[in-house]
Amino acid sequence: MSAEIHHFINGRPWAGRPLRTLPVFNPATGAVTGELSVAGRGEVQAAVSAARAAFSGWADTPPLRRARILNRFLTIMEERIDVLAAVVTAEHGKVLSDAKGEIQRGMEVVEFATAAPQLLKGEVTENVGRHVDSYSLRQPLGVVAGITPFNFPAMVPMWMFPVALACGNCFILKPSERDPSAALLMAEWLQEAGLPDGVFNVVHGGKEAVDALLDDPDVAAISFVGSTPIARHIYETAARTGKRCQALGGAKNHMIIMPDADLDQAVDALMGAAYGSAGERCMAISVAVPVGKRTADALIERLAPKVRDLKIGPGTDPTAEMGPLVTRQHLDRVRSYIDAGVAEGAALIVDGREFQRQGCESGYFIGGTLFDNVSTEMSIYRDEIFGPVLGVARAPDYDTAARWINEHQFGNGTSIFTRDGDAAREFAHRIRVGMIGVNIPIPVPMAFHSFGGWKASMFGDHHMHGPEGVRFYTKLKTITSRWPTGIRAGAEFVMPTMG
Repeated sequence: MSAEIHHFINGRPWAGRPLRTLPVFNPATGAVTGELSVAGRGEVQAAVSAARAAFSGWADTPPLRRARILNRFLTIMEERIDVLAAVVTAEHGKVLSDAKGEIQRGMEVVEFATAAPQLLKGEVTENVGRHVDSYSLRQPLGVVAGITPFNFPAMVPMWMFPVALACGNCFILKPSERDPSAALLMAEWLQEAGLPDGVFNVVHGGKEAVDALLDDPDVAAISFVGSTPIARHIYETAARTGKRCQALGGAKNHMIIMPDADLDQAVDALMGAAYGSAGERCMAISVAVPVGKRTADALIERLAPKVRDLKIGPGTDPTAEMGPLVTRQHLDRVRSYIDAGVAEGAALIVDGREFQRQGCESGYFIGGTLFDNVSTEMSIYRDEIFGPVLGVARAPDYDTAARWINEHQFGNGTSIFTRDGDAAREFAHRIRVGMIGVNIPIPVPMAFHSFGGWKASMFGDHHMHGPEGVRFYTKLKTITSRWPTGIRAGAEFVMPTMG
């Protein structure tokens, strides 16, 4: 029997009057595990009203007290990480070890947010003019919202709400309708940690809920992670309605393998970066770019048997290295890209469509896929597949490899494997991509730095979490003051220069 999955508004579960319900599946079995209530404008307005009512009191709460609540939430997360990981695996499908890794990276943002009082300090300048002082403040925006994707149901929300809450905002989370339960669990734990009612709310749904958040004049800012077409739409709509927005879109991440690279290290890195979480990561490496024929031949020779030997199964299987894809529709989409790659002339070295395992027939499983001789005109090179499909695009030299990366529409993450410090430094400075790895396949910044891409991978001026997150979730106010001194200079009709 499937469970009913409701919203979380004003500190408690909220059934509302759903527009409809959607099934939530276990990707490993194909079984329906929940029925999700889809929010209409009424549920979104209820969440906004609760957040608006809570804002004044939360904004006036001293930053250190806000940080203490987040610290208690962090302790709860540490004690119950296995519980949350099991929920993520049950609805997303990723293996338990990967689910725990996702949660740990999210918890690092919570740790960063507990130190936000340090970053909320302004600046003071004494005597900018005679008897005149200036100082600045960072103040919260008000009610802010986050719209998050299916691939990281715990981590990506934690890129957003801990920093937003630490800065004094009230938050509305609209998680993916494919794996919504992690958001509800975190909402309950925030309440347990002492968060006041209405400060953190969860509404479920699709386009109707998103449009309601974008249209609501009381929502001051939107954070989004998802595909590029939707990211662009959300950014443009938010701009028209006067909202601050950070919208992270798609990716097609390359990894250059230079002739001097440690090839065993590069192959191991590619295996984890291309096939971890079944490739459903915006930072997954989906294009390997070996430089020179000898490098390419050696790479394929070592890579192909490892791809064939991938251990694939339910996320709860402790021996599994890769679980299923998230839905049947997404499985069909990934299969269609493999079909297109064959039709376009790429060499299919390992065909994931052939995967079979007893007991997995009803799940959304596909094997690791490896293409060779991929060209830049092919759809499997141009598009974000978001599945366990790695294409090898052979570059005759480093300049060609770098040009391919710079000319691609996406600019999220990229990496180079080399022993040459000069090549690595040139790569880091020349490549027009937001996050660069040197002998690191997935260069996701730590929580005290900021995450974000370039080009069609990011819309907006502020990247997520870290110092950029604090700047996004606050407004700068500058105060210039003069106190009576008994000195009167009379009326001044020129632009004050404070000199």
